[in-house]
Amino acid sequence: MNSTTVSLPPRVRRRRRIALAVVGVIAAVIVAFAVQQSLAAASAAAPPGQSTATGEEMPSGEINGSVVAPSEVDGVIRDGDQPTVFDVDRVAVSKLDPELLAALQRAATDAADAGVTFLVNSGWRSPVLQDRMLQDAIAHYGSEAEAARWVASSATSAHVSGDAVDIGPLPTLDWLAQHGAGYGLCQIYANESWHYELRPDAVSQGCPQMYNDPTEDPRMQR
Repeated sequence: MNSTTVSLPPRVRRRRRIALAVVGVIAAVIVAFAVQQSLAAASAAAPPGQSTATGEEMPSGEINGSVVAPSEVDGVIRDGDQPTVFDVDRVAVSKLDPELLAALQRAATDAADAGVTFLVNSGWRSPVLQDRMLQDAIAHYGSEAEAARWVASSATSAHVSGDAVDIGPLPTLDWLAQHGAGYGLCQIYANESWHYELRPDAVSQGCPQMYNDPTEDPRMQR
């Protein structure tokens, strides 16, 4: 017995093609949205050039054609290998200003009672490391003016002088926002919730008003 092929009416075939096309478009939109969300999540916690642990990402490679690879002796701290404020065997911690480090250690000791740990995402930096970070920021943002909102030069950076520290993780930042002034520890820039410096007067007077970003800081104009 011969089999008979049933031919669908043109209208039905047209509707089927349209339905398949619509399904394909929806699937493509879903995939694109998922990729976009994944990329956004990967960079949401910090501006480009900084790690998602609210500390600054350590660069490597070339500057203007010269091979420069900053290492731990320059203050490099890599994501996943952050020291605490008590790990003075790491130069990024030991070369911090002694009074700043003492205040951090006092605060960290008290915060430990609440289960909070102070991790150093970036502390002291060598001029080589600071300049490399600035070059990376300029390359990323496309201008020195925009890069200056996030990274100072080696001549002006409070990290190079040992007077600044980038702290994390997020529960630590929350604890410092509530209690840091009592130890003289103040957030300096509104756009850098992780960047803390010592302001001894804050113990009795509270922290000074924050700059919106480093470009408003008179120290950055030298």
